[in-house]
Amino acid sequence: MKNTDSAEQKGYDAGKKASGIKRHLAVDMLGLPHAIEVTTADVTDRGGALKAITRCAFNLQQVTSVLVDGGYAGQPFATAIKDKLDATVQVAKRNELHTFKVMPKRWVVERSFAWLEKCRRLWKNCERKLNTSLQFVHLAFLALLIKRS
Repeated sequence: MKNTDSAEQKGYDAGKKASGIKRHLAVDMLGLPHAIEVTTADVTDRGGALKAITRCAFNLQQVTSVLVDGGYAGQPFATAIKDKLDATVQVAKRNELHTFKVMPKRWVVERSFAWLEKCRRLWKNCERKLNTSLQFVHLAFLALLIKRS
């Protein structure tokens, strides 16, 4: 997520060549969040996911399997998830041919990010502190849940 000038905390993601923040979500099959973390962009995807899972482990006690994309592959991440949640990690591989194809279950978290993009305050990071940005993500999902009921 790109920053505005007012953002105090920012990092640089060399892989995406972008300065800003990252939002890490752990969602269920309905796309509803169970763990959320906002970090600077220089934090790796694995590191941010582990921070989110560590902070919200009490919400994830019944999780038995974690489905992740290729950016989270690797034995150290799988071992950390096994230690924290006693869950297995399944990596949803990307299509080797560079053609568009909807991968089963992989679109769920992308849909959740799309829901966040519909919120005016979240299309770009305007907040000075990461915690404020995190609270706006919580509010966006809360508004979504209220709208659904």
